[in-house]
Amino acid sequence: MQYSGHLFMSPCEPGEPITMPGTPRKDVFDPETVGVYHCYSRCVQRAYLCGFDRLTGKDYSYRKDWIRDRLKELAGAMAIDVLDYCVLDNHLHVILRNRPDIVETWSAKEVVERWWHLCPQRRNSDHSPAEPTKLELKTMRSDPEMVREYRARLSDISWLMRLLCQPIARRANKESQVTGRFFAHRFDCERIVDEAGLLACSMYVALNPIRAGMAETPETSVYTSTFDRIQGHFQRTHREMGKPADAVPPKWDQDSWLAPIFLDERSELCGAADRESQDSRLGNPFPSPRVSNKGFLPMTFAEHLDLVEWTGRQLRSDKRGAIPADLAPILDRLQINPDQWIHTVQNFSRLFRTAVGRVDAMREQAARMGRQWLYGTRNCATAFT
Repeated sequence: MQYSGHLFMSPCEPGEPITMPGTPRKDVFDPETVGVYHCYSRCVQRAYLCGFDRLTGKDYSYRKDWIRDRLKELAGAMAIDVLDYCVLDNHLHVILRNRPDIVETWSAKEVVERWWHLCPQRRNSDHSPAEPTKLELKTMRSDPEMVREYRARLSDISWLMRLLCQPIARRANKESQVTGRFFAHRFDCERIVDEAGLLACSMYVALNPIRAGMAETPETSVYTSTFDRIQGHFQRTHREMGKPADAVPPKWDQDSWLAPIFLDERSELCGAADRESQDSRLGNPFPSPRVSNKGFLPMTFAEHLDLVEWTGRQLRSDKRGAIPADLAPILDRLQINPDQWIHTVQNFSRLFRTAVGRVDAMREQAARMGRQWLYGTRNCATAFT
């Protein structure tokens, strides 16, 4: 059966091209250094396979829970920080930071335990990973070459996206009793080369549901990192006031698996040793909801939320308001052009490809890739002063 294209156009990305120019993944992603990447994947033919399907009349919104739950598992087991995410009806966005510096500190035992949790050789009746026996773990550890391969995979962005998308596709196909692709193609990826590009990308991901008309405010944008952080903030506030948010408090707050926002300005965006570790160990032990406690932006959660809320109101309004005085210094500090801020966030996916950041950082990234220039450099010059 041939579907007409207009049925599957995304309300979130009107007129956006389906694919990006083919840049070899190895040129974008460097597995040996810490880096930040914006990754996204679309359902086949942009069909609403994670929302209300107008063609069949079925509501698949519960599949967004599948994606978020799987992403939580990956955040706890892999050496990759999940900075931001957003799951919509026909595509998903994640901002990730690989941590090869952390995975190198793990023992062979911890490497195989983490890999077993993600890809167990046995499962329980409820499909959860079965507890491995000492013999099984010893057998896995006895092969140094395999341990080396597992170690590399655990900090690999491509493997995270593979382990995220493939189980979801198989589960959805089994439920619908169909075969074939669920996601249109391999995920798209662009490298975020500095804080200015990261802030713009973070706003773009956070405000996707508002741009799509699926939510009015950040606090109602379910299946986003902003929503989870707001809920986590409420949980911690209730505990401090001695008022449990739930009858049975959860083991972890709703945002415990996400990287915290605030990054000490004295540390680098990518690659600095984790100064928050008190036991001279990089990262968090397994099992933990996230691999490390390292932030990613030189701003507090309150500042980030204020900027998200103000930017979201501008995207939903016909008239552009002036940036409030308390928010302007944030953009100044990151050398972001305030006059272009709304345009940059609203058109992020069209303006940038392969890499995002200030011009000097873009030129450095182009040199690392053996190129004279990268697409979007001129847009970066306009967006980031």
